[in-house]
Amino acid sequence: MVIGAIGFVVALTLNAFLFDRYNAYGEVPIPGSGSVQLPAGEVTISLHTRVISSPTGGGLPVPPLSLGVQPPAGAVQPAIEESVGVTTTVNNDSRRRLWRMQVVAAGEYRITTDGQVGGFIAPRLAFGHSSAYGSLVWVFPAVFGIGVVGLIAATWWRRRRRGRPRVKSGYDQGAVLSPDGAGVRIEQLKTITALRDSGALTQQEFEAEKRRILDGR
Repeated sequence: MVIGAIGFVVALTLNAFLFDRYNAYGEVPIPGSGSVQLPAGEVTISLHTRVISSPTGGGLPVPPLSLGVQPPAGAVQPAIEESVGVTTTVNNDSRRRLWRMQVVAAGEYRITTDGQVGGFIAPRLAFGHSSAYGSLVWVFPAVFGIGVVGLIAATWWRRRRRGRPRVKSGYDQGAVLSPDGAGVRIEQLKTITALRDSGALTQQEFEAEKRRILDGR
């Protein structure tokens, strides 16, 4: 469970700050226009800006924005879907994913942006891709879950073992039993010896009781 919890935090941190190439293909200022070279496949589009302090609450606020994408000649218009992600801030440099774009054909795409960004410092749209190791994050919750199941199973088994009656041998019970009752006589002899030592029986009474026990009467 410890490995699962620590691994999840480490993997999440590495994916957010090291492996996430949110601006791998370039950036376009808001408002403004520019060209970015995009590969075929999924492209993430993120709001990228400078902040005075780390955003709190819901993270980096998303202002009203407009985005225009002009594909290269002969290419199909890429499909864009909203996909708002969490805010990542490093050294007052903040970003938040807003859209995912499915690019059919690689090429140079003309991007036009606009929006109400008066309260932002150097706002721009960044074009890139998510971490290639994103699925690794979910391996550790699975490890954590397996650990929890194992702990529950071990606890149940231990309680079940404790609930079983213990079968004691004759040695456990403090007496050696035999068919002729020797164990009983030994206990009786111990008893009268203790009575004699405490003064409850005289030596003569002790000898008489001893003979009676040994004779089996």
